[in-house]
Formats: sequence, structure tokens, C-alpha cells
Amino acid sequence: MPLTAPVTTALPPVLAGPLLRRLQPTRLVLWLVGSRALPLTLRLQVAAGEPAQDIALDARQCQVIAVGQQAFIHLIDVTLEAALPQDVAIGYDLLLDHGDGSSSGIADWAPHLLYGQARCPEFVLHSRLGQLLHGSCRKPHHPANDGLLCVDRLLAEAPAPEQRPALLMMSGDQVYADDVAGPMLRAIHALIACLGLFDEHLEGAVVDDSAALYGHRASYYHRAELLPALKSNETLRERFFGGVKKPIFTSSSADNHLVTFAEVLAMYLLVWSPLPWTLIAPSPPQLLPAEQARYRREQQHIDGFVAGLGGVARVMAHLPCLMIFDDHDITDDWNLSAQWEETAYGHPFSRRIIGNALLAYMLCQGWGNNPDAFPALLEQTRALSGTPQQGHLNAAAQDQLIDELLRFQHWHYVLPTTPALVVLDTRTRRWRSEFNLGQPSGLLDWEALSELQQELLDHPSAIIVSPAPIFGVKLIETVQKVFSWCGYPLLVDAENWMAHRGSAQVILNIFRHSRTPGSYVVLSGDVHYSFVYEVLIRHRKSGPRIWQITSSGIKNEFPPALLEWFDRLNRWLYSPRSPLNWFTKRRLMRVIPHIPERAEAGERLWNSAGIGQVFFNEQGQPQQIYQHNADGSAPTRMVAPDEPSSR
Repeated sequence: MPLTAPVTTALPPVLAGPLLRRLQPTRLVLWLVGSRALPLTLRLQVAAGEPAQDIALDARQCQVIAVGQQAFIHLIDVTLEAALPQDVAIGYDLLLDHGDGSSSGIADWAPHLLYGQARCPEFVLHSRLGQLLHGSCRKPHHPANDGLLCVDRLLAEAPAPEQRPALLMMSGDQVYADDVAGPMLRAIHALIACLGLFDEHLEGAVVDDSAALYGHRASYYHRAELLPALKSNETLRERFFGGVKKPIFTSSSADNHLVTFAEVLAMYLLVWSPLPWTLIAPSPPQLLPAEQARYRREQQHIDGFVAGLGGVARVMAHLPCLMIFDDHDITDDWNLSAQWEETAYGHPFSRRIIGNALLAYMLCQGWGNNPDAFPALLEQTRALSGTPQQGHLNAAAQDQLIDELLRFQHWHYVLPTTPALVVLDTRTRRWRSEFNLGQPSGLLDWEALSELQQELLDHPSAIIVSPAPIFGVKLIETVQKVFSWCGYPLLVDAENWMAHRGSAQVILNIFRHSRTPGSYVVLSGDVHYSFVYEVLIRHRKSGPRIWQITSSGIKNEFPPALLEWFDRLNRWLYSPRSPLNWFTKRRLMRVIPHIPERAEAGERLWNSAGIGQVFFNEQGQPQQIYQHNADGSAPTRMVAPDEPSSR
């Protein structure tokens, strides 16, 4: 069953990147993956006609981590002696030294990253967050177009530096490790073979190691069969209505759930860069007729996704990209309840699956958000490939590192911007139910919420990034609560801020604290539809004002007919005068929905893949809120009830 026919024998030096990550006037953080350890020089061109500044990247400024025989992650972190100017375009290049006195730049080895006639990418360091882009949920095989291409079109218009977004905030599900199309998994395996991504031993599984996994008859569309062939296997599942079983650590669409570290790394390369796709030519595996039809359908969506990857990579080379995980970056229902945690972490195979995804997240996403938090973990990561058996990860070192990752409590971060941007980790520091381990956990525990309040004290305004909306659709939250009462929280992904009494009460009290900001903007994703709520505290004349701005998904959508009914019933049952509002935890708050300008009469929820854009005034309050639509239609403005519409 051949995986791939190689397209070329010589691998390009750069496989993915550069991605711009956390950028500040005196510090530049970038991410890149090469087919070998690359001697690089960072070139900065502050102003046309002036001499460029060249910085040879040594081991201190560019950490290189081998993840395969021909795959090396380059973590570039450059501290500058003199601050770069703000609000101007700064050109940059990464020069590759060929060892003979010559070098090549991005225009030579990644011309797809450039706009127009430019010879190098550029970025802008904004003195304040005048505008930003945000979104979540980018599933490669969803039928919708890729919302990141909306950003590519915005940047291609070449606005003046001060008109460009300050950053792109990706608030969860940047990859879907638990929901993978057959053609994508086939490409992942082909890329693993092409790059020699490291193999690993698998404890507690039907197969002994990763090589056996990739070649197993159940590797495509039947991965649930690869769970341990033991009676205790039942502990990894939860029985639902009619005896139907759902794997407790995966989603209902988890036929191809990623398992190994190499699989998750290959996924990152294939969703962020067009170059790896040029190195492989995967052929379909042996499948049953029904699976062959599914494979062909998925292949069409994957082909469309791959066609846009040049534009996606171009965006990430020009805009600072900040990220935070949500469930699908690791697995569906990740840490939803204490019972889920006990089951998933209590078995070596499920623990390894989760740990591998979290390790890949650290290297591909987490480190670039806040490099200062990860030096010890990176040292442990280097030990993974330190084994006499070439090409295999050190199993003991891998298990030890996963233990450390599962205990790690610094995934969250704060950007020292104006206004301050506070990014929450709502996955690993949860407030577990004390009375029923099967009930949903709070999205932040008391200690994390206390730390959040300290971060917010005395700021006039703040932007909070919460992967799940703090102020969600009441009807949908009620449905989730009913299922939780009945003992089926996993069935409806019952994870919202109001699902846990303790965390709900504390977060609402933080908003009411007299020393916390007078203006809050909460950016969220997760739900696969978009909406804007303005929230006021009843019986208080002096703030705070809160805007819940949700943009989801980048490449995902809610079932249209179902969302239409949820929207309509929510308006009927929870209108401002409805007595049902007094049974909610937000009864002391007044929620004012903004209306999508192009929606049908009365609609408040916008269901279209795309990307959100928010413009802020000098006080850090949103002036204009848009949802750019991946289908190419005009952007949708979210209009306040008292705001004139252009319709």
C-alpha cells in the first residue's frame, strides 16, 4: 500500500514560515521550519534608502529543535539594542548562508510570501491597538472557503501602515487534531515518510509503535479499533443513548484522530505552508466502497484548501499572529469534566495522544506567544531525540516531558499594548465540580480568576481573549445545562462560562469591581457562528461597558437550519422583558445584541466562515465591528440598535 511517490529528491531549505509571532519594538519573535539546521541572518530595513541592519542569528537567538531526520523547528527570538520605530512599515528578510560567500533571501526560497513587486515581507509595530483581526476554528475539510484568505485580500490592497491591522488573534482550533479527513491523514503519513519525522513507541495500544500504526488496516477511518484490546478499554468510552458509544477522549468525528507526535507536527506543516504539499503525491489507501466515496468528497475540500495556502502563508509572514488553544487543537471535550480528566489521563495511550498534541502546540503555537515561559520545557524537548536508536524518540524522556506539560500553568499571556490584551487559558486551569465529577468544570479556577483580576486592576480598558464566549446565547447554554443535568455533558460540548456556578459568579464579579476597567472587549470563537453583544450592569450609571465579540469560524460553520431556529427561539424566550432572564446568572446585566447589517429581519447570529475585524477608539472601545465573509461577499457590519444602518 504505497504512501507517496516523491516529487523531488532535493528538499527545499525552508518547509514552512517564517511566521511572525510576538513583535515588540525591542524584540522580534519568529517561527520557521527547515529541512536542516539553517545558518540565518535577519535583515531589517527600517527606511528606504538607509542601510539595512543585519543580525547573524546564533544559537542564543535561534534555537533549533530536531523533530525528524529532515525537519528542524527554528525558534527565532531577537532582542534589539535600539527600539524599532512604530507605525511605519519595516521590511525584513531571512538570509540563508550557502557557505560559499553567497546567500539567498525570502524572494528566492519563498516568493509566494511576497505582495506585488516587493523583494521582502514587512511588518508594522503599532503604538496602540487601533484595529485587529480575530477568529477561530479552521477545519481544512469543511466545505466553506478559508477565512484567512479574507486577510490576504485586505493586505493585498496595500493600505498605509497606520491602516493595517495591529495583529491577527487566533483564539482556538488552529488545527483539528481530532477531526481529520482521510486525504489529509494520507498526506500526513506521506510527509512523515518524506521528512523522516521521528517514530515513537506506543504503550497500551493495539500497535506497538508509530510505524505499525501508520500501516495498520484500521489506520484510516477506524482508529477507535486501535484502542487497547483489553476489558479496561471500556474506561476510555462513555455509553450514551441506545447503547451508542462515544470515545471519551475524542470527538464524534474522530475516525482519523491524530495519535503520534509526528502526525500532529505534519498537520501543522500542511495547514500553514504550501511547500510540504509539493514534496508528496499521496495515493488513496485501500478502503471499502463507502469509505472511498467519503475519501473522494473530502479530497475535493482538501484540494480547495491547499490551493489557498500561499495566501495564508503570506498573511502569517506579514501580520503578528498570536494564538491560544481550544479543544480541537488537542482533542474534543478536552478537560470538560473531572471525570473526563481521570479517565483520559489514567491510561498511558490516551495520555500519550493528549500529550503529543500539547507538545506540538508548545513548539508551533505556545512558544511564540510568550517565549520567556518555556526555556525549561525546551531543554527537555531536546532530549527526546537523544536516543541511540536513530530516528526514534526517547520513550522515557517523552513520558517525562508530557508529565511536565500536563502540569504546566503558563499557557496564558498578556501583551503590554494599549489597551492591554489579556489572553486566557480556559483549558488547563479549570474549576472542577466538587459534588459531581461528571458535571462540566468551570473554564477557570478560583486562583486563575484571581490572577486575571490582578492583571486588570487600574487599566482604563482591556481586551480579553476567551476562546469560549463569556456572554453566550442563552438558549444554547440552557440546552447544554439540561443535557448536563441528565448526565450527558459530552454529548453537547457543555462548556460555557455559565455552566459552573463558581467560575460564573467570580467572572461576573470581576466585571463589577470598581478598580477593574471601565471598558471591556471580550474576543471569542469556538461556537461556529458570529455575534456581538453589548453588556451593561443594571442599576449602575457608571460602567463598566462590556462588548462580547464572537467570530467563528475561520473555516467552519454551524448547521444553518438549526442555527436559524436557535436564533429565533432565543429571541422569543429571552427577550428583554422575558421572565426567563431572571433564572440566568446574568440577571443583573442587560444584554443588548448588535444586529448583522445584512441579516434577515430580527436575526442576531451570523453564520458564515470568515474573519472578524474590530476598530477601536482612543478609549479602547469598539467603533466598528465587521465580519469578513470567506465566500467573497461584502463584509457584514455588526450594528448597535441605536446606530444608523447603511442598508
